[in-house]
Amino acid sequence: MDNSYLISDSWLQQPLPLLGQLAPSDYADLGFMCGLEVHQQLLTTRKLFCRCPSGLYSTDHHAEVLRHMRPTLSEMGEYDGTALMEFKTRKEIIYLLNNATVCTYEMDDAPPFEIDDLALDRAVAITMMLGCNVVGEIHITRKQYLDGSIPTGFQRTAITGTDGDVPFGDRQVHIRQVSIEEDSCREVSDEGHVRTYRTDRLGMPLIETVTDPDMKTPWEAMEVGQILRRLARASGLVRTGAGAARQDVNVSVTGGTRIEIKGVPSLRMIPRLTHNEALRQRTLVGIRGELIRRGITADDVQDQGHDVTPIVRGTDCRFIRRAVDKGATVMAVPLPGFQGLLEVQTQPRTSFLKEFSDRIRVIACIDELPNLALSTQDVPTLSSREWERVAKVCDVGPDVPILVVWGAQKDVLTAVGEVAIRAREATAGIPNETRQALEDGTTGFERVLPGADRMYPDTDLPPIALADARVDALRADLPSTPWERTARARELGVGEDLAERLGRHRAWDLFDHLSGRLDAGRFTAHRLASLLLDRSCPRPASLRAAGPWWETVVDALAAGEILPAAVWSGEEDPARPLAEAESREIYAAADRDGLPTDRALAEHVLMGRIMPQLRGRADGAAVRTWVKEELA
Repeated sequence: MDNSYLISDSWLQQPLPLLGQLAPSDYADLGFMCGLEVHQQLLTTRKLFCRCPSGLYSTDHHAEVLRHMRPTLSEMGEYDGTALMEFKTRKEIIYLLNNATVCTYEMDDAPPFEIDDLALDRAVAITMMLGCNVVGEIHITRKQYLDGSIPTGFQRTAITGTDGDVPFGDRQVHIRQVSIEEDSCREVSDEGHVRTYRTDRLGMPLIETVTDPDMKTPWEAMEVGQILRRLARASGLVRTGAGAARQDVNVSVTGGTRIEIKGVPSLRMIPRLTHNEALRQRTLVGIRGELIRRGITADDVQDQGHDVTPIVRGTDCRFIRRAVDKGATVMAVPLPGFQGLLEVQTQPRTSFLKEFSDRIRVIACIDELPNLALSTQDVPTLSSREWERVAKVCDVGPDVPILVVWGAQKDVLTAVGEVAIRAREATAGIPNETRQALEDGTTGFERVLPGADRMYPDTDLPPIALADARVDALRADLPSTPWERTARARELGVGEDLAERLGRHRAWDLFDHLSGRLDAGRFTAHRLASLLLDRSCPRPASLRAAGPWWETVVDALAAGEILPAAVWSGEEDPARPLAEAESREIYAAADRDGLPTDRALAEHVLMGRIMPQLRGRADGAAVRTWVKEELA
């Protein structure tokens, strides 16, 4: 196809650069900005607003509840755009209930209990670790969710602190706010107009940490996410493991708006996702510029669809014919002025056309792909004769792109409206969206970005005053942050890399406790850190579980009574070192048969025969010296 009319915006003519091909200065030219919203489950025994157990997952269920969600007006008499979008999907929400993990509160059939004090204390403690100002009163608010992830249609949430900072290299990343809130259900399936959830995770307490958009490259976003993750784990107050932490990533570029990538499961995915999302937004800005050059405005986009079912009945296009044979309605939507733009690449392996397909899939619930056909596509769909007849019904010329959608009549009418809405949004640039993270590193439409209208005060729960004595008690028992631990380890003489690892490792408390028992001349803090972090070390890195045993061992190490290798042996009572004469006897009796002629290889083989008998009871460096002497 001739795309020469796109040369007014050179960006649309260039292949999208891959991750790693752009320098920080290139991201600066894009106006790349990124912020994080990190969700971390708190380690508690109970859920946040009821007395059901927290952290108990199951695959069995004893009952099912069916619900239909409806939007409610905000205090200002406005409907939230996300709620209206979800209402258009006409979803049936099915909840799978297990008696052990859910109660009438979660089903909105009983008022909430008072907030769990342990969860609140732990949220406040982490808030202080992030350097935030703790609020004087906890005010519970409701955040509307009509996707069915919360049966009540809203999530109870409360801000615990604002305006903090965490160190990042030679600068600070600003923490906008920290909140405590209820976790949502686990999605089981989402097909057509039916979405199914499990309720075992519902109501578990979690904290949400929101940063400013201070990250200027995709890698910075991942690194800051690692800092927040390590801080949460260092606190010892959060759950760990699969699903215990999730992050939403906010991305914007010059000329665009904030886009939220929802539920990124892994920090390692952040660089590729944010890179591709930034390029997508830059391309959409370029498409807007081209539409402006062509004189296309939102008023030029019509939301009228044309029924072309009789025309395509019996078509050779298999997926359309199969749908028509099952009773589907087929409608066509012309898009004058969009010539060549629907095929423009917005992300790797993704064109602008997918923006329309995603809206149809999510909102019209036509989720069997492909769910649309484009008259100007290179792939075969309808025949040229059929497209000519469709264009005649739409009263447009052969060069005008036409989208054809099919499905149940109500769904197709919704789809036609969504095509028009997305086309109008293209004339404005980048729509406000929440997008889902896809496995290939691209993003897909999930829902309209929520606004302030979805938040309103909770009338069931009064404010909770945080007394100074309560906050002071939490501050006095506050765990140290990873960067404070790293600095302390360096002061004690631990090497740079080892100190960084130790600062975020669960062995820190044990190291801190034992470091005062060291003899710098015999057994240093660096060697203790190396021992505790060694994967072959058999003892649990927990002061409560192994403190007394470790105290005895470290005293013996400091006195030279045992060797570090003896600790790795796994024995309850580490063996005392052999005298040199005893060690040499074992060494002398070692098998020398069949040694390689190459001296270095022979040394390796001989050490392998001797050390299993001497490990933990003789210094390996000394034994290697004996081997070198003999082979020489």
